[in-house]
Order: sequence, then C-alpha cells, then structure tokens
Amino acid sequence: MQSNKHFFLLMALLLLGVLSAAAQEDGVIPLPIKAEQDTIIAPLFPGPIQQTASQKDSTAQDTVKTTQSMLLDKIKYKAKDYVKLSQSDQKIYLYNEAEIYYQDTELKAGIIVMDYVKNEVYAGRIRDSLGNYTQLPFFKQGDNEVRPDSIRFNFDTEKALIFNSRTEQQAGLGQLGSDAMKVYAETTKKENDSVYFMSEAKITTSKDTVNPDYYIRVRKAKFVPKKKVIAGFSNLYIADVPTPVALPFAYFPLTVGRTAGLMMPTFGNDPNRGYFLQNGGYYLPFSEYADLTVTGDFYTNGSYGFRTATIYTKRYKYRGNINFRYENLVTSQRGFDDYGNQKIWNFQMSHSQDTKASPNSRFSANVNLGSSSYYQNSLNQVNLPLTQNNTLSSSISYSKTFPNYPSVNMSLTASHSQNTSASARANPDEKNIQMTLPTFQASVERIFPFAKRDGIKKGALQNINFQYDVNARNQLTTNDEDFLKAAMFDDAKVGARHRLPISTNFKVAKFFSVSMGGSYEDVWTLETYRQRYELGEGDELGSVVRDTIPGFDRYNRYNLSASVGTTLYGTFNFGEEKKIQAIRHVMRPSLSYGYAPSFDQFYDEYLNNDTGEVVQYSRFEGTLNGAPSLGKSNSLSFSLANTLEAKVTDKDSTATEPKKISILNNFNISTGYNFESDSLKLSPLRVNGGTNILNNKMSINFSAGLDPYAIDNNGRRIDVFNVDNGGSLFRLTQANINVGYSIDSETFGRRKEDDEEDEEETGAYDYVAQSGGRDDDLFGRSDNYNNQLIEDQYNDRDEDEDIENPPYATKIPWNFRLAYSASYLNSARQNEFSSHSLMFSGDIELSPRWKVGGSSGYDFKNKGFTLTQLRFERDLKSFRMNFNWTPFGTYTRWYFFIGIKSSILSDLKWENRSQR
Repeated sequence: MQSNKHFFLLMALLLLGVLSAAAQEDGVIPLPIKAEQDTIIAPLFPGPIQQTASQKDSTAQDTVKTTQSMLLDKIKYKAKDYVKLSQSDQKIYLYNEAEIYYQDTELKAGIIVMDYVKNEVYAGRIRDSLGNYTQLPFFKQGDNEVRPDSIRFNFDTEKALIFNSRTEQQAGLGQLGSDAMKVYAETTKKENDSVYFMSEAKITTSKDTVNPDYYIRVRKAKFVPKKKVIAGFSNLYIADVPTPVALPFAYFPLTVGRTAGLMMPTFGNDPNRGYFLQNGGYYLPFSEYADLTVTGDFYTNGSYGFRTATIYTKRYKYRGNINFRYENLVTSQRGFDDYGNQKIWNFQMSHSQDTKASPNSRFSANVNLGSSSYYQNSLNQVNLPLTQNNTLSSSISYSKTFPNYPSVNMSLTASHSQNTSASARANPDEKNIQMTLPTFQASVERIFPFAKRDGIKKGALQNINFQYDVNARNQLTTNDEDFLKAAMFDDAKVGARHRLPISTNFKVAKFFSVSMGGSYEDVWTLETYRQRYELGEGDELGSVVRDTIPGFDRYNRYNLSASVGTTLYGTFNFGEEKKIQAIRHVMRPSLSYGYAPSFDQFYDEYLNNDTGEVVQYSRFEGTLNGAPSLGKSNSLSFSLANTLEAKVTDKDSTATEPKKISILNNFNISTGYNFESDSLKLSPLRVNGGTNILNNKMSINFSAGLDPYAIDNNGRRIDVFNVDNGGSLFRLTQANINVGYSIDSETFGRRKEDDEEDEEETGAYDYVAQSGGRDDDLFGRSDNYNNQLIEDQYNDRDEDEDIENPPYATKIPWNFRLAYSASYLNSARQNEFSSHSLMFSGDIELSPRWKVGGSSGYDFKNKGFTLTQLRFERDLKSFRMNFNWTPFGTYTRWYFFIGIKSSILSDLKWENRSQR
C-alpha cells in the first residue's frame, strides 16, 4: 500500500510538468545569436590538453600554481592482439607483446596500461593457456635495463615503482675481463636516472636468473647504475640457505673499468711462524696504460713479505710488466739457538715493442734475477713449480738499424745467468752469477764488390763478399753475497773483438758446392797478465805469480778455410698398392779444411827454477777473449747429414695423394783429423739425431760421442786405437736421450680437418713461464688462486651451459704427458748415468665439472720421486673448488680453496693450507 502512494505521487508531478510546458510554448522568443565553431580542440593522444591565455576563465583565477604535464616527443606504441582507447577512463590498453617507445625509454610487456592524462604507464605480465606468467616487462632507459614482474612509470617525473626487478651490471675490468653482476629486488623505487632505492634485494654473479646458486641478501640498498650499490645489513645465502657470513653494511663497486681498491687478505696459521695475513694489499690504476698492485704478508713471529706488480700497455706501441718480491723470513724466536733471519728477493721485468711502432729500432727486456734460494724458500704457494728451477736468466737489449746501403745493425745488450742449483746454494762463496754489462755488437751487411747489387751473381769472382762486425763486452762473475754491490766489479773483464770475414762460393761439375774464405780478427783488451816463477822458502816449492798489467793491449789472428759439399737422393719404391709406397733418403756430405798459423810472437817465457823447465805463456791468457793459438792448426773435418721420410697410403679414402711422414728428421755424423797433432790425430765421432713418431705425439732426440782411441789405467787417452787394445771399433764416451710424449682423448677420436686450428689458450699472465719454469705442468701447477694474474682456467666454460654426464660408452676427456731424460758418461770408464729421470703428468674429467690430475716422476740416479702433486678440481658453476696435495718430499703440503669465480666478489672465499 505504501508503494502505491509513491507511484500516484510521481504520476501527478509528471502530468503537472507537461501542462506547464504547453502553456509556455507560445511565449518563446528566439534571440539573434549566430552559431560559431568552438575554438577549443581536444587533441588526440599523444599530447596533453593545453589552454591558451585567451581561453582561460576570466571570472575565476586560481591562485595555486599547478605544473602542467608536458611530453617532449611523440609516443609510439603497438600490440599484437589489440590497442584499446577508453575515453571514460582516459587510458589506453595494449595487450600481448605490447611495446611503447618514448625518447630513450623503451618498454615491452605482456600488458601495458597508459594514463594519457597523468602521462603514466603500467606494465605487467600475462598468463598463457596453462596459467603460467609470460612476457615479463622489459624496461630500458638509456643504457640501464630492468626486467621486473611489473612496473609503474611516469613520463614527466621519470620516476618509477618496480616490483621484482632484475638488472645486470657489467663491473670490473682486468686481466680476466668484465664480470656481470645481477641485482634482484622485490620493490624498487626509481628516483631519477641515476638513483634507485631497493627493498629486499639479492646480489649475485650467477648466470641462473631464476634459482641462483648463491646470492647476497640485502634488506635495504641504494643502487647507482654502473657505479655502486650501498647496502645495509647483508649476508650470504648459498642455495637459499643463510650462512653466518654477514656484514652490518656493504659496498659493491659497479664501475666499468679499472678502479683503485683494497685486496682482502687471507687469514691462517703457520706452525713455524704463527698466525698470518697473506696476499692483502691495494690495487691502483695510474691511467688507461698502466696499473700497480701491491700485496703483502705478515706473520706474528716477525716474518713479512711484500710484492709489487705493474702492468703497462699501449696499443701498437709496447707492452710489459715489472714485478718485485721481497720476503723477510724469521725462524724461531730471537734469543733461541735455532733463531735465524733470511732475506730473499726476486725481480722480474718483461717488455716487448710492437714492430710497427719503430721499424728501425727495437727495445726488449726479459729479466728474472734475485736470490738464488728465492723460489725454494718462498712462503708463497704460487712458487711451488719453480722450486725445480736451476737457472735464472735475463736479457735487456736495444737494437738500431741504419737501412741505407750498406746497412748497419747495432745492438746493446745486458745479460745475466744465475745458477740456483742445490750445490750453488750450499756454497755461498761459489761464483754462480755471470753477467755482461753491457755487450755491444755492430755489423755491416755483406758487400759484393765485384757484382751488381741487383744482378745475378755468377762464378767465384762475383760471389766474393766480405763483412765487418765488432763485439765488445764487459763481463763479470760474482756470487749472491756480492751481487749488486761494488765488489762484483772487482774481477770484471773488458775486451773487444773485430772480425772481417771474406768468402766466395761456386759450383764444380754442377753437383758440388764449393766455398772458400778466410777471417781476420783483431782482439783488444784493457789489461794483461805477466807470469813469473817465485822461489819458495826453505824446502818449499816455488809458485807461479801472476801480475796484472793495466792498460790497452791487442793482438791479431787469422785463418783460412774451404769446404765442398753436395746432396744425394735415394728413393726405394715398393709399389703404389703397398701401405708403404716408397722411402726417400737424403744425404748431405760435407768436407771442410781449416788452416791457422802459429802466433808465437805473442808468447813469452819464464824458467821454472825447481824443474829447470822453460814454460811458454801468453800475456793474454785469462783475458776476455783468451790468447791466440800457439802452434799451427791444420785440420780436416767431415760431416754427414741425413733425413729419411716415407710415402704411405693415406687412411682417408677421399685423399688423392699419398701421405708423407718423417722417419728421421735429422741424423748427423761428424768427425775430424788434425794434421799438425803429433798424436791423437782423429777427433771423436759425434752422432746426433731426432725424430717424431706416433703421429707427431712422441718426440725423440739423442746424441752420442764415440772415441776411436783407448785410455790407460788412469783414464787418459792414449795414441792407440781402441780396437787394437782389445776393444770395439769405437768407445762410447757419453750419450744423451730425451723423449717427450703427449696424448689426449682426441688422439684416438675423429681426425680434425687440416684447416681446423686449435684455439690457443690465452692466459692472463703466465707467471711460471716468465719466471723461467716449464710451460707445462710436469713440475706441478701454481696453487695460489688469490692472484688474479694467474690464468683462470674456469672462464672458458659457461656456467649456464647445459651439461650432462656422458655415458660410459662415450670418451671421457683426458690428457697425458711424459718426459724421459737420460745422460750417460763413460769417458774414463765411469759407466754411470749422470742424470736419469722420468716425469709424467695428466688430467681426467670424471664428469663435465669434476677434474682430477697429477704430476710426478722418478729419479733413477738418486733413487727417489721428483716433485709430486695431486690435483682435484670442482666447477660449482658460480664457485670453484680446488684441492692440491704434495704428499711427500721436501715440499710436502696441501692446499684447499673454495670461492666465487667472479673477480667482483672474489673476496668471498675460504681457503686452508698446510706449511711444508
């Protein structure tokens, strides 16, 4: 009943309104106003609605200033499914593969909603037919890229709110290249182009963007792209499990390029020297061409050490490095009987110049000098393979060429050779260091005075040529105690040698090559030695006294020579149907004659009063270039060089030509006959040769000395042929053999194409090779993973690549190297091996990320194992784990390391080691 009342009331009001309108219709008076077009045009998107001053409301003026939105460029947009414009919402909807481009801003997502009044955009994911989220947004502004789950962005303020963002930053630049650091954050607020504020972020270098194997959880952080991340409380997570490794605040540099910074040390305990900090220091780049790394060690017992490393390079000009290492080793404690203090050091320098930088001059250096016991006593683990080195050598040279005819080559060289063997280290007084400071050499190119420079030379006359060269040296010998002190110049020897060789060559009977010539030498020295016999007192015998006579002196000498040689070829054919089709033998015999007169005018005499013997001597004996010969030299020498190769049927059925293989790369025989000698006229027969077998995997080199003369009971040669003394035709006096063998799992696999080249391993810095060590691992590998200059063997493998363990039916990658060396000595019936050893090393990949290897050897002479090392390596994607073990010997030790491979977070590591 109540509702009916409302209905009747509504109808009455409507009827009253109709009657009122009808009554006023006749009273409407039209006004004479002309209709005009509206001047205000609502623009289509893109572009905000703007008003001019004349179109503003003049009746009301808002005193509050408002900021008008402004787009500075057109917005381009598209989508795969649809683009919907909603006038009521004042928004545009883009769905499926939606894209928006505005100036340097790029946005791609599954769905994008744009508010063209606020100039704001929202981007998010969409679901596929299975209900999974796809087409995550991709936001790029300038060089900064973000991959979030969703994002809100304002074109006017350029501020953004980002949810579950993912961004990648290239950071660091060193020997190993740049590393990519990934930053994930649940919520990110973009303040401007260079500042982001993040909440609940993850920082990692893992390439797995969904489930990183490790990350650093950051509660709150400020992120400046390409510069830094400043974080609050942070701790390390491994496989989503928190670890106790945490910091109240953290700083992560993201600068692309080299920047200065601290290098975190390693903490440990040495049973002999106490607790220590090792390899801590500072890295300082001087410029884009050079840098400096300073690291040091400190032990609680007072031992310490420091190292500096400088690398410099300028493209198309030069490159090199300078290293200096010093260690102060304290043993026991001061006041104890076993207290000791040893100071050892090492200096290295390498410099190479680009040939295009200066074609007519060149400077190069390769220096390795220091304490003889540095590598053997150093506490740094990286020096383990170098403990087997017995020689340090250095060379610094500058050369200059004057190309105008006749061209002149000049060079200035400083050299150094240092014996670091156990015997040299056991005797500090032994003079084990030889140096030349400097050596000057100059030579003039070969001149043919009777032939045109651009013509063909024929006959003996036109082939007459001569040269000139000079060699001047300042040579000294010293030991470790006097090295780099004034005392090392006490026994310096200075001298020069000028040489003028003249020669010619011609053919005889078409097949014989004849060469003839002579050489004149002029030798200079700055001091000579006079000898006299001084009588002894009482019953004592007298002695020879040598007096040094300072001052310039010289002598000259000359010689004549001639030689004739030819080449003989011999081929043995077995038939094309045979596996070995033919064998080819090439012989190159040569017969040489040499003559030099006696230079007795440079000899003096003194009387031995005890024996009455007159002794001849030269005042040049003991000088740098020695004394001229006393007595005439008139000798004939013979040599025969041989090569042997075979032509075999190629296993490849598609090959049209047979394959050539070498049986003997060389096999040489040489001997001589001295016409002026009153006895023992024949020279020992020298034999040497070498070959490669097993598809060039094994190299064999050998040499031997065969003496035709017999020896007496005292081991001295006598003028009796060995065969006449009841022996064989020749007596073996010495022999050497060296065998190298290297194979791997590819050796027995599919043969590579001829034009396929193996990629060279580009190490960042081959420390062992530069220090004079071997370029293989037969003496073990360096096990210091703190030094970024050491080659990172894991960077070659992509940690994100799909790797499956191969079945046993396939080949597991492996390699094996072997080196055998033996030296036999029997010059005086010793019948012994002076050295006899076998060394081997190898690696095997048990799985694509598990690798084990080792190196060892046996010394048959001393009956003991050589340096033995066992290696275990595990690639943990973002991490690496290594365990190296030397189980016995002088350098017994073990070393364990696990750490992040990326150089950015290389300080996140744990290592432990023993001391020898």
